[in-house]
Amino acid sequence: MSEVDPENNSEFFDQFLDDFYAEFDEHLILIRRSLLALEDSLGKPIVDRKLLDDLFRSFHTLKGISGMVGLTAAEQLAHHQESYLRELREGSATLSQSGFEVLVEGVAGLEAVVSARRSDQAIPSIDSITERLKTVTQQSTGKSTEQAPATASSIASKEEPHIADGGAKTWHVEFTPNAQLAERGVNLNSIRSRLQEIGKLIDAKPVVKSAGEVAFQFVISTDADESIWAGCQADGLTFEPVETTPVPPTKVSQPVSTSAPATFVRVDLERLEEVMSLVGELVISRTRLEDQVASLKRTAESAVWRPLQETSLALGRQLRDLRDSLMRVRMVPIGEIFERMQFVVRDLARESGKKITVELSGGETEIDKFLVERMMDPLLHLVRNAVSHGLETVIEREAQGKRRDGLLSLSAKTVGESVIVKISDDGRGIDRQGVRERAAASELISANAELDDATLLDLICSPGLSTRDGVDRQSGRGVGMDVVRKAVEDLGGQLSLTTESGKGTTFTIELPLTLAIAEALIVSVNGQRFAVPQSAVREVMEVEPAATKILENNEIIYYRGGVLPLLRLASLFEMEYKRDHKFHVFVVGDETNPVGIGVDRIIGQQEIVVRGITDPLVQVKGIAGATELGDQRVVLILDVGALRQFAAGARR
Repeated sequence: MSEVDPENNSEFFDQFLDDFYAEFDEHLILIRRSLLALEDSLGKPIVDRKLLDDLFRSFHTLKGISGMVGLTAAEQLAHHQESYLRELREGSATLSQSGFEVLVEGVAGLEAVVSARRSDQAIPSIDSITERLKTVTQQSTGKSTEQAPATASSIASKEEPHIADGGAKTWHVEFTPNAQLAERGVNLNSIRSRLQEIGKLIDAKPVVKSAGEVAFQFVISTDADESIWAGCQADGLTFEPVETTPVPPTKVSQPVSTSAPATFVRVDLERLEEVMSLVGELVISRTRLEDQVASLKRTAESAVWRPLQETSLALGRQLRDLRDSLMRVRMVPIGEIFERMQFVVRDLARESGKKITVELSGGETEIDKFLVERMMDPLLHLVRNAVSHGLETVIEREAQGKRRDGLLSLSAKTVGESVIVKISDDGRGIDRQGVRERAAASELISANAELDDATLLDLICSPGLSTRDGVDRQSGRGVGMDVVRKAVEDLGGQLSLTTESGKGTTFTIELPLTLAIAEALIVSVNGQRFAVPQSAVREVMEVEPAATKILENNEIIYYRGGVLPLLRLASLFEMEYKRDHKFHVFVVGDETNPVGIGVDRIIGQQEIVVRGITDPLVQVKGIAGATELGDQRVVLILDVGALRQFAAGARR
């Protein structure tokens, strides 16, 4: 029987490839976590058996599901990693540093293979990794590892014999999908879940029949009698018993390919986005109802509008509960990213010869899955910069009286409706003088300008700042920082910096918990309304005209014993405004470098549905998106990060 060719059966494979990718990612997360724990066993006579079992089980599952979709490279690579782990479990091999390193390389290879498959690119070669896996296994056991290439069929027949547990009976089951069954909700996933409820799923593989028809063959062990199969033929199933040999009491049975427990259901993120969009429409409709009740309240008797008001309030509470429940479904621990960063640090430290200790905290902090996917690259860049350029070599650290190991810490915590992520190192810090000289040469600042942390961040995030010379070698914080900051601000977040020469650097990323629906302040400027994400606002105040001062053509107000730079939104958008009228200011930015945004007045607070502006012809710097209020008028959402940059540019 031949394996399924995904290209010739693309329509069928599209139905479950997403499920394959999701399960693959889940097992990679488990593998990374177990490998990090396993590293502590290097050099010890006894290796934690549970860790080996967990790793073996995950690689075994990856091998099986890769074979099901015809991803031979991932199947073979997982097979060789599984073989090495089998020797470790049986005690015929020892865990060596080289063996551990090649396991880590194998995980990176699996990621590369699956990533190439996802993006329809050429599958990278795994030959060098598999050869190293064979070598470490042979060196550890002293026996040859030459064997035929593993395939879905050979693995099923040679490594997973049809052996029942105890008195259980083993069955061979075949499922042939078709359009009629799919319309009834009978598909590969539902059949697999049903079989897992019946007994233990030992093996699963796809086959192509003589007429080109795709079918799936399963081997299942169950204590149930034959009546369990009654009526299954109508769902495209055929079954027959398999002759088995009882398992000797001393034999350790091989782990089997498993998927998520029956109490869990994988849901595509796009489907959750659709549901969130519907909730957003309900929020808008509820806002309209609230406005209509307020209008009715001014003209009708209490007996008429009060029941409607109570209904509107109840509907608001229910919608908030629905939104919160949906958000909990979308939330994942940020520790998934942190664990991947540890492997990045290991590789960079090994290449540079540096000694680095990684400290993680707050990995259980949950964040929207949408944000997690898009924060991977910015965090990866900051970590690489910290390791490659921020942290010194062992010799340099000892010369400065520092501990030999550089310290890199990643932390996360939830504050209100935001998540705060920090990336800190105890390295050399950013060279302010070097940045000042380079920025002055590029005419971004004057040669004697003072560089506080906020201004320093603005400069190193400036695309116009060249860092090819000393600044990049000294700090490593210029290249690509504009991309990092833009990625953070595109997600409605803020990036801030603290650094001290010889002491280290900390980047802080503040992100909203979600982007779909948010609390916002509705402000008015020259008769136009704007929405300001409330998570970005630190404080709101009313200002008298006489309280403002002009300093070097910039408007300022006194604020908490200091000076607060003031940016008039009307001036920025070239609207008319009067300086002799009272106005409102909302304060944004961190405590060390706040900025006041002046508006005519703040109308109130409201829950808004965030709509992005994708048309490049109507995208404007300072505008993050649009929303619709209860009166069906479109209101623009301010990009607070861009407004802060405007204010910083005005100060310089």
